Amino acid sequence: MHIPENYLSPVSCGVMGAAMVPVWVHAVRRVNKEVPKEKIPLLGAAAAFSFLGMMFNVPLPGGTTGHAVGGTLIALLFGPNAACLAVSVALLLQAVIFGDGGILAFGANCFNMAFVLPFVGYGIYRLLMGKSGRTSKARPYIAAALGSYVGLNAAALCAAVEFGIQPMLFKDAAGNAMYCPYDLSVAIPAMMVPHLLVAGVIEAAFTVAVYALVRKTAPDLTYERIAEAPGKDGLKRRIPIFALIAALIAAVPLGLLATGTAWGEWGADEIADVVVNGKALGYTPAGLEKGWSMNVLMPDYALEGMNEVVAYILSAVIGVALLIILFKLLSLALKGRRSDP
Repeated sequence: MHIPENYLSPVSCGVMGAAMVPVWVHAVRRVNKEVPKEKIPLLGAAAAFSFLGMMFNVPLPGGTTGHAVGGTLIALLFGPNAACLAVSVALLLQAVIFGDGGILAFGANCFNMAFVLPFVGYGIYRLLMGKSGRTSKARPYIAAALGSYVGLNAAALCAAVEFGIQPMLFKDAAGNAMYCPYDLSVAIPAMMVPHLLVAGVIEAAFTVAVYALVRKTAPDLTYERIAEAPGKDGLKRRIPIFALIAALIAAVPLGLLATGTAWGEWGADEIADVVVNGKALGYTPAGLEKGWSMNVLMPDYALEGMNEVVAYILSAVIGVALLIILFKLLSLALKGRRSDP
């Protein structure tokens, strides 16, 4: 679901980036009010779940790959505004360090995965939970599963529309698409079928598994109880959460087993030969061929001369460490705030 560089026109990227600015401003203000400053570093751990979830690629129908995002999960733990910031930072690190998602398309990727996904997912969760304080033990998990499933597919639909309108709006003198060459009739089913059948289920399973662990071991880290102090055994109760992060880091090489390229993430050197609906495209869109690009430190989570598995684990360690450090620095910047909202 990461839109690469040059698949969207500069105009489209500018519009999507501008649309995210007020969202980020609002999110910062809400997090400043809602999340106690001592819990902001833990938002880095929540962002780590998103970062790691996106490294576990799974095969999808049609020979492509996909992954969980964890946006609804973070919304359940810290609220949808905090989820927006956490996923945005994770996406920024992926784009700048690992070349996963375009720099120019950063606003569009954030709109889909950091805005639409957590807000839709959490909205569905709240709708299914209702206003009653009494509920069955299974209800929160059913609501979390359905919310995350719908949230991921809503994000996928937005990405499909962003892909699909490009050939309608931007063509060269020969009538060929300049950016993404597949219109809505191709982009929507190509994105939605695998996400509805597989990726959404993976997202729901990932969300429920981590949410259940947090509710059991550290319930003060759920959005409904975010203002509660962790208690004397707070640090001890967080050990299972960090242990799970460590286990996910060790297991990320499993994401290398999925073969194929995610739909809409082909390189300029291969898109002409990609077969869609039984026909190869036959040309390279000018915007892809001559578009802007940036050299990153570890493209595709790899490092020249390093074993692929080792590089993938190292990428996970770097990503998680930077997320925790960044949110720790944010908490220090807010040291003048009172501890409770």
